[in-house]
Amino acid sequence: MMKAIEISQPGGPEVLRVCERAIPSLRAGEVLIKVHAAGINRPDILQRKGVYPPPAGASDLPGLEIAGEIVAGDLSGTNFAMGDLVCALVTGGGYAEYCAAPLAQCLPVPKNLTAIQAAALPETFFTVWSNVFDRVRLTGSETLLVQGGTSGIGVAAIQMATALGHTVFATAGSDEKCRACEAMGAARGINYKTEDFVDVTHTLTNGRGVDVVLDMVAGDYVNREMSCLAEDGRLVIIALLGGAKSTLDMGMILRRRLTVTGSTLRARSVEFKYAITRQLHQKIWPLLEAGKIKPVIDQTFPLADATRAHALMESSTHIGKIVLAI
Repeated sequence: MMKAIEISQPGGPEVLRVCERAIPSLRAGEVLIKVHAAGINRPDILQRKGVYPPPAGASDLPGLEIAGEIVAGDLSGTNFAMGDLVCALVTGGGYAEYCAAPLAQCLPVPKNLTAIQAAALPETFFTVWSNVFDRVRLTGSETLLVQGGTSGIGVAAIQMATALGHTVFATAGSDEKCRACEAMGAARGINYKTEDFVDVTHTLTNGRGVDVVLDMVAGDYVNREMSCLAEDGRLVIIALLGGAKSTLDMGMILRRRLTVTGSTLRARSVEFKYAITRQLHQKIWPLLEAGKIKPVIDQTFPLADATRAHALMESSTHIGKIVLAI
């Protein structure tokens, strides 16, 4: 048996409770990880509220990213060994002492990082790579606007794009958060409460606009974000914090050859995620080990304090990731 955090019923942070569960059994291609730390993400909040159920066959326990020690599973033909420290993207079950993870979605903990730091990587790094670099193909000297620059996704996107040679602008809700974005590599933090990000973006790009916008808001932001784009620009939507419905200026899309797209990651196949695993290991892990990209962790909580951790995330006062230490 193991300790875990379960969702007793849909609701606020108080519905999270410590429970005992059986240690997960393994399916083909999976390894058992003794969890040292688990990252907290917005999808966990949505699952707790009852509006984002886990995919069929996934654990009902929250938690989409973990770091810890491989303690069971078939490792033949791989570069892993029992006892190795890894971080992994999972479809659920991360808020627990043990978690089953597809071996194809495991990455070694970078040499200069702790397990707590590594637990802050998988969900956001997989999401950013899949959307910004695979889906809308930010390349060359192209520019990127990140909405919510101090969120876990924002922190990852700013650092990854900057380290790969792109100019990044980022929005945030306070001057303090804007300065934090700039400290992580953004060329300019834009306070969306006191500045019009459309006007500022055009000023910063001499009227051209940016090539890619990474959006977690949707709703009435979509037309404004399209106005930020250069010709042939791409808007990629990964969350709906501002609402699921938008009114689009289709004429703008046609005249300026814009692309509006989006995706979610959790329900995608292991094969799809394995392709991202390989790209991250090849192109991003060396930057982590060289210190050019660094996990940004706002606070760490014990597993039993998951309620407080969720409350902090919903307050939106944090900068970077929130992690459970197990």
